[in-house]
Amino acid sequence: MVKGVLIDLAGVLYDGNAALPGAADALAQLRNADLPVRFLTNSTRAPKARLLKRLEGFGIEAGPDELFTPAAAACDWLARHGHAPHLLIHPNLAEDFADCAGTGPEAVVLGDAGRFFTYEALNAAFRALSRGAPFLALAANRVFRDADGELSLDAGAFVAALEFASGAEAQILGKPSLDFFAAAADSMGLSLAEVAMIGDDAEVDVAGALAAGVGTAILVRTGKYQEGDETRFEPAPSAVAAEINEAVEKLLA
Repeated sequence: MVKGVLIDLAGVLYDGNAALPGAADALAQLRNADLPVRFLTNSTRAPKARLLKRLEGFGIEAGPDELFTPAAAACDWLARHGHAPHLLIHPNLAEDFADCAGTGPEAVVLGDAGRFFTYEALNAAFRALSRGAPFLALAANRVFRDADGELSLDAGAFVAALEFASGAEAQILGKPSLDFFAAAADSMGLSLAEVAMIGDDAEVDVAGALAAGVGTAILVRTGKYQEGDETRFEPAPSAVAAEINEAVEKLLA
């Protein structure tokens, strides 16, 4: 029996600057059923405060403790291991690292820097890795649905490039990291087997969640979904839904 729900943001609740149909109603149904909800995102171009503000603008209530981001996981890792971040991220995300230590051995932290993935920035990160810096990847998604409606390169290609050049292996902090899913489930007082995941990325959200031990994972045909995704990765989705409303109906049924 599902006792809590994990939900992706972009491509599931909203697309670009517009909420997807039924998103707010679907969340209301879950809350009315007394099912705790956690939002898990691999988006690394916007800080947590801006993501919460965006959800509010779409009529979706989400508290700071309900939103799990890779940047927060990275800050926790840096604090626990006594490292200072060497950031290769989009400038918009910098505020989420404002409280990180400014001194100590460096660790490379890579997010979706977009047009700031310059040769100079990538080479500086490569040199830090070559000196032995740990490599923290906020996410390693292949693609995302861009503002123009087309798919664009996500951070995964740049993670792979730096791994290839430096020989260092990146530690993925966002989805599909088991620790990322587990932290969200634990915050609800639940085991991974007791929660469900709803996402539009068949590889990271769905197969990743099931491989981590999540009990149920539903793939929605919105966002970055492409025809045939439900059979492209293993484990296969527990179910496929047209959109978030249908996914919630399946869970509540």
